[in-house]
Amino acid sequence: MKLIVGLGNPGKQYDKTRHNMGYASIDKFAELSSTDIDRSGFKGIYGICKNPAFPETVLLLKPETFMNLSGESVRLAMDYYKIDIEDVLIVFDDMALEPGKIRARLNGSSGGQKGMQNIIDILGTDQIKRIRVGIGEPPHSGVDWVLNKPSGEDERLLDEATGMAAKAIRDFLLHDFAYVMNHYNGQGG
Repeated sequence: MKLIVGLGNPGKQYDKTRHNMGYASIDKFAELSSTDIDRSGFKGIYGICKNPAFPETVLLLKPETFMNLSGESVRLAMDYYKIDIEDVLIVFDDMALEPGKIRARLNGSSGGQKGMQNIIDILGTDQIKRIRVGIGEPPHSGVDWVLNKPSGEDERLLDEATGMAAKAIRDFLLHDFAYVMNHYNGQGG
């Protein structure tokens, strides 16, 4: 079983904000794979994808712990289904990338993204696959930037990037993560 986690904050006020690019990517993959994300558990909402196009079952998880405590939700799901770290993929927003770009990495630091840092801390390793969705640098305060809703060109770029992230998730399941890195890094924007 694979665990695909999209990071974000629960609640209507956070819907479509830059900080919720992980949620948006998971939603687009759920649509692409005909999966409902309508179950509550693991301190989040989730769906089970049993699409015959994929070689194994996939758990799609959107933690509802708020961003900074995302690791609690991830740990609960991993423990319940006995999912190995090699089968986990995290999708989240990244200010260090231009809006609309995505980048896949096998491991590394959180780059300052607090949800990813909490996952690294709780799991005790940075050897976690991730897809970063670029939201760009803030013109001033980072908190205001990540929690506001993009408009105009940024909105279009981020919509394309979350669609690309959904396709990268699909290709991770159909091929492997090396394929994803080779085909998607530097794309978009």
